[in-house]
Amino acid sequence: MYRLQIAAFSLTACLLHGAAAQEPAVPVSFTKDVAPVLVKNCQACHGASDPKGGFQLHTFAALQKPGDSGSPPLTAGQPEASELFRRISTDDADLRMPQDSDPLPAEQIELLRRWIAEGAAFDGGDPQATLVSIIPKLPHPAAPEAYRVPWPVTAMAFRPDGQELAIGGYHEITIWNPADGALLRRIGNVDERTYALAYNADGSLLAAASGTPGVSGEIRLYEPASGNLVRELASLSDAAFDVRFSPAFDRLAACGADRSIRVFDVASGTQQLLIEDHADWVLAIAWNHDGTRLASASRDKTSKVFDAATGESLVTFPGHGDVVYCVAFSPDGTQVLTGGANRLIHVWNPADGNKIADVGGFGGEVFRLSVAGGLLAATGADRVARLFNVGDRAAVRNFEGHADWVFALSINEATRRLATGSFDGEVRIWNLDDGAAIATFKAAPGLGVAQTAQAQ
Repeated sequence: MYRLQIAAFSLTACLLHGAAAQEPAVPVSFTKDVAPVLVKNCQACHGASDPKGGFQLHTFAALQKPGDSGSPPLTAGQPEASELFRRISTDDADLRMPQDSDPLPAEQIELLRRWIAEGAAFDGGDPQATLVSIIPKLPHPAAPEAYRVPWPVTAMAFRPDGQELAIGGYHEITIWNPADGALLRRIGNVDERTYALAYNADGSLLAAASGTPGVSGEIRLYEPASGNLVRELASLSDAAFDVRFSPAFDRLAACGADRSIRVFDVASGTQQLLIEDHADWVLAIAWNHDGTRLASASRDKTSKVFDAATGESLVTFPGHGDVVYCVAFSPDGTQVLTGGANRLIHVWNPADGNKIADVGGFGGEVFRLSVAGGLLAATGADRVARLFNVGDRAAVRNFEGHADWVFALSINEATRRLATGSFDGEVRIWNLDDGAAIATFKAAPGLGVAQTAQAQ
């Protein structure tokens, strides 16, 4: 009897195993399985801007359209007739994608083959939505507990009362005491690099523009006191470069490498405007004094002014001849100031686009402008921060000491302080009134500890 029971058990197990083996495999999901592979490995060369071979795949709708070859990227049910599959699976190094990179792992190639063979179904809702926005959100990599090397400072903002300074780090935002350079808090789960930060009026919200170039971008609102994410306003197919609250702090404007300018309602997070008027990256934006106009700076060598209610393009200033990195309005809104690769600040009339004046004397590209309290601060590749009167554009003083390009700055009127940050990770705090240095530190948590441990 015992042997009969064992035999019966074995037979049942074999039958169950056979049934399991015959069960159909779970269908491949485009959003969960395929889109992450495309975003990570293909989107940088085949995104919305200047796609190689004329082929785009930043949205599912774009993925359906042939590039310059004219061959259909996808033929449902037929992997071998799909140009996308042929390019990722070929042994010909000159034809294989990703180009100039390692071939995709065999399991990812098989995943795409199965998806096409199963019918290349789309399970992402809106085929016009960017792939990065429909991929299930996963946590970003953790920031290093202690930095081994300094991290370039590309974003900083004073809290309105001047008692804290937010700085972009590697997959994090760090909060510092500007009086002595002491680290106060760390906000994690941020995209690779933060390019712009902005506080609301009472410092209860911190807006961040961040991203991984060619892969993803985020526009987010954080609660800086706790580090909690309040709301993700948008996921982009490329890095987000700037964020600015409106003068009433009820709207937030953002821009990025996808050539877009977006305007959001802060309270609800609703996107109110999407402006796609530039031909290349939009690197910076600014509101005028009453929130009725937006000015932009772009890699397409122009600066534009838009109606902030409708998004209508009102005027274009094309007189730069090179990349425009930064933009600001004068306090009364009658002038727009732009800086860029031509080593000048242009001052022009937003009503008609005519140039009013140029401000020169820079030894390199001008990366950042900030206007506050009648003062204009400018920084750039010559490693100097410069202060001017906005009204007559007269030079007030220079702030010297950085050893590398100065990418970030912030003015605080409450404490009369200027903060500057450079590519080598150094942050300097200055007194606006006399130019005295207040504090100098590296914005890399645990840097000294990491260096000591590495030496040991």
